[in-house]
Amino acid sequence: MKIATWNVNSAKARLPLITDWLRAASPDVVLFQEIKCETAAFPRAAFEELGYHVEVVGQKAYNGVALLSKIPAEDVLPRLPGEPEDEQARYVEATVAGVRIASLYLPNGNPVPGEKFAYKLRWMDRLNARARELLADEIPFVLGGDYNVIPEPRDVFSPAAFAGDALFQPETRAKFRALINLGLTEAYRALHDDDRAYTFWDYQAGCWPRDQGLRIDHFLLSPQAADRLAGCTIDRRPRGGEKASDHTPVVLELRDA
Repeated sequence: MKIATWNVNSAKARLPLITDWLRAASPDVVLFQEIKCETAAFPRAAFEELGYHVEVVGQKAYNGVALLSKIPAEDVLPRLPGEPEDEQARYVEATVAGVRIASLYLPNGNPVPGEKFAYKLRWMDRLNARARELLADEIPFVLGGDYNVIPEPRDVFSPAAFAGDALFQPETRAKFRALINLGLTEAYRALHDDDRAYTFWDYQAGCWPRDQGLRIDHFLLSPQAADRLAGCTIDRRPRGGEKASDHTPVVLELRDA
């Protein structure tokens, strides 16, 4: 099973780039973040023409996630449990071919301190609680998406420049480590020990041509999924395309059970 995650930064604005990449890469499951449209406005037909079943949780102009799969998804969960009043479209979870898969868009959290940072930390606590529930089921699961977390200094071009940023705060990184310490595997780092393995380059200040990036898009795997881990790669090519997202796809491969 090949699973891709990609913060597309507007599904409609990037549609030709996205569909071209899907034709070439042909992942079995695709996780999108920041689709930036309401559910009804998502360009569903373009993806159905490529053979995907589509699950969308949208929100006007902001946020929004989607889960596309070549076989129908089952038991869809359209919200992260734990805060019923939270209406932001940041999470969709479903079962595909026996694997529980979530597409998540973790809050940015800036500025620090403030309510947005407090919301980010609460959201991470809720994700931790959900991971504990899934672990108790002893099933293969994958939590993929834009975590807005820089796990280590080597995952950012300038740690000093991000010392005050919500993505790199000690509290943020500690909560990310707490997730992994539940028994999860961070797929890319399980297979690669390289530096400058970035997934995001800001549009400003020539960050892309200078390779001044961040690694903030991740896959966390349950033990049952980690046992099937066959590959995890960052495909930088779409970031250099016309009208590109500021993120690029990360692709996970799981062996058959």
